Amino acid sequence: NHRQLMGEKLIGLTVNDMQNLENQLERSLHAVRIKKDQLLIEEIQELNQQGILIHQENMQLYKKVNLIRRENMELCKKVYASGSLNDVNKSSLPANHFSITEEMQVPIRLELSQPQKQTCNIAPESSKLGRLQLR
Repeated sequence: NHRQLMGEKLIGLTVNDMQNLENQLERSLHAVRIKKDQLLIEEIQELNQQGILIHQENMQLYKKVNLIRRENMELCKKVYASGSLNDVNKSSLPANHFSITEEMQVPIRLELSQPQKQTCNIAPESSKLGRLQLR
């Protein structure tokens, strides 16, 4: 019977036997397709769930980045307000900050810029140690 299902040893079968064999094959094929569809649906559902979890994690990371950026900007404002960095070139701090929102639909545009010059001062205390301090 297995060989007949594989299309072998069909000699001697009547038309009715072949019709029954064909019907059996169609039922088997239908069962295989249903099982395959079920497995694909389960896999799609699992991938969708993973996508939702990744999206949620991504949004949490965006929020953390924005919080850190805001905190950094507040610290920069406090430092400049205190006037303790009068000799520091204010343009040495990153001017091109970025903002990420929950519904980020705008493509990010990155550009190359020329390296900014750093001022290098030798502090009197550190000159005894032979070290340079970057300011």
